[in-house]
Amino acid sequence: MTSKETRDSREFSYLVKVGHISANPVRVRVEADERERAGLADLWRVEAVNKLSADLQVARWKKDGVRITGRVSGELVQACVVTLEPVVSHIDQEIDQIFVPEGSKLARIVLDGAGEMVLDPDGPDLPEQFTGDTIDAGALIAEFAALDIDPYPKKEGVTFSGHIESKAEEDKKPSPFAVLKDWKKD
Repeated sequence: MTSKETRDSREFSYLVKVGHISANPVRVRVEADERERAGLADLWRVEAVNKLSADLQVARWKKDGVRITGRVSGELVQACVVTLEPVVSHIDQEIDQIFVPEGSKLARIVLDGAGEMVLDPDGPDLPEQFTGDTIDAGALIAEFAALDIDPYPKKEGVTFSGHIESKAEEDKKPSPFAVLKDWKKD
């Protein structure tokens, strides 16, 4: 497990036992508490996470995989990139992720006859792999929520105007021939 995965799961965690998942989908509502929201605000470098929740559907996928679908929603406070005043942003992101056990044939990358990887940009993502008997749906929710954070939040009606310290005519470079213009006058 990488340090990023450890951090994400520590900030917001909801473990799903793979062995308890049947072919019939199970609906789950997950909501971050105050401590988890504070941890996510620190992780995402935003001023505050006011709300974060997800309505998920967890079901078996093929023989040994798990499919988690649903929607994550939330509200966070960021600093405006122009005025640094607080800006309230909303998160609304769909989740559709497939997990397979580590080493599963279902996670293999498809190669063409020349040994090149075949990737369809509009096709489904490759399945994520998990180890053991649990999947952290909280880390998945945090990951999909982070995808919907505006990297440049701006307060409504505010525009950015560049800062100019000099006038345009002062910035204009003199012509290299300007020195020669008075040369023949003597």
